[in-house]
Amino acid sequence: MKSEDPSIDKALGQLGHDQDELDLAILGHAQVLTRKFNIWSMLSLSFCVLGTWSTFAQGFSNGLTNGGPVAILWGLVLVLFCNICVAVSLGELCSAMPTTLGQAFWITSLWPTKLGRYTSYMCAWINTFGWWTLSASQIAFMTDFILGMKLMFDPEWAGGGEGWVQFLLYIGLTWFMTLINVVSCRNDKVLPMFNNVIGITFVGLFFVVILALLIAIGMKPDLHFQPPTFVFGAWINQTGWTDGVTWFMGLLQSAYGLTAFDSAIHMIEEIPHPRTNIPRIIWLSVVCGAFSGFIFMIVCLFCIQSLDDVLNPVTGLPFMDLMWTTVGLNGGCVLLSLFIFNGIGQGVSIITAASRLTWGFARDGGLPWSGYLAQVNDIWKVPIRATVVQGIVISLVGVLYLFADTVLEAILSVSTIALTISYAMPIISLLYVGRDKLSSGPFKLGRVGPAANWVAVVYCSITTVFFFFPGAPAPAPSDMNYAIAVFGVMLTVSTVFWFLKGQFGYSQAETFEGHAPVLREVAARENTTVEPRPKE
Repeated sequence: MKSEDPSIDKALGQLGHDQDELDLAILGHAQVLTRKFNIWSMLSLSFCVLGTWSTFAQGFSNGLTNGGPVAILWGLVLVLFCNICVAVSLGELCSAMPTTLGQAFWITSLWPTKLGRYTSYMCAWINTFGWWTLSASQIAFMTDFILGMKLMFDPEWAGGGEGWVQFLLYIGLTWFMTLINVVSCRNDKVLPMFNNVIGITFVGLFFVVILALLIAIGMKPDLHFQPPTFVFGAWINQTGWTDGVTWFMGLLQSAYGLTAFDSAIHMIEEIPHPRTNIPRIIWLSVVCGAFSGFIFMIVCLFCIQSLDDVLNPVTGLPFMDLMWTTVGLNGGCVLLSLFIFNGIGQGVSIITAASRLTWGFARDGGLPWSGYLAQVNDIWKVPIRATVVQGIVISLVGVLYLFADTVLEAILSVSTIALTISYAMPIISLLYVGRDKLSSGPFKLGRVGPAANWVAVVYCSITTVFFFFPGAPAPAPSDMNYAIAVFGVMLTVSTVFWFLKGQFGYSQAETFEGHAPVLREVAARENTTVEPRPKE
């Protein structure tokens, strides 16, 4: 069927041949990034951003002191079930509204009131802040591992604890990862290929590490495996809290290892058929991450030689000391070098996803100087300005190395809390306005939708509360969990920006009036009521 206006048919020929571009225009945005990823390269990015087993290696001691093997393994099973509910809930929303801003955009669309816009704006800030601090945490971990390598050969070296040494290395890693993100987008094949390589080496390194640990202990007569009763049933509580509180605090390790599966959401404008591909990638990355993390932690728990040495490591990193005492100095150094190399690659992927969210937030008018930050460079085909400004923000976090480690740790730990809250907010909005208000995409939850939504909300609410708890009751100032203070400052700054900027410019995206006749023609042909997203 042809329309009476030939210009509409011409426009349909230019725009309608690419359904993904048309979907994005309906949501109020133009296609400016190339759809360079396929489902495998995007799954590699998402899996590496989660980095579950390597994240467990980085935070090995947290789970051991907050419940021990019981909290580590069986807490992971609980967290997996709850995160699947969160993942499919977000996947359903993503399938209906595939846009880079993700959670915040969905709130505005579902709840088109002034309060809904404010809630969306706060969600965008919380989500963006979570990704900035997640990027900073990965860089900080790699900084610690690189300096820990020096301590393996020289345990008396004092430089590893010097703030200026840590800061300089942190800054160097930050801008190295940022630079890779800029130059790799010039050619559409490079960034997906990079993520494929990092994904393959990440999986390969997983098998190499667990085999090295098992073979080393099996072949050395002076080493031994822990009994299954310890690995699967030991309860360790060194916090001072009751066992119930400690159990929930012990979930932080599993939650951190399965956080950031929204990376694919913020890359949604760079993959074909996102309505079907992205929901699948989200839940697959969670399942793959949990499976690898479960196997990895079983092996590590079996291979512990001395619990005291693991909890009080020479290098400051329990996993590094575990590799040192089992595989040996030279073998452990080689494997840890590969671990660090791959961890830097994971950091590049994290910064990639974070930069797209930063750009998407600016494109919707939420950040200061949004018009400047929302520009995509025509030559490099990447939002360079948003990526560079994000690098500056992440660098500023590193300045805390020169002052107080406690505040730095609080900022890094708040990433899990911020991301978890950003997952809950659109799901709560959906339940508030009613699931019948959601225009379903190809990925639908159907009858299980309400149950999955409620499990997601309850899980996010409970874990968020306990993640603000300090490590022990009545802690000294140096042992306080300052995450709640950091989060409170972020909320205050966000609210100030709302009154200064957000309420006037946020979510005032272009409606692409020129495409309106095209979209109405498509709606008429498909017997729907699709319209461009209106300005408020």
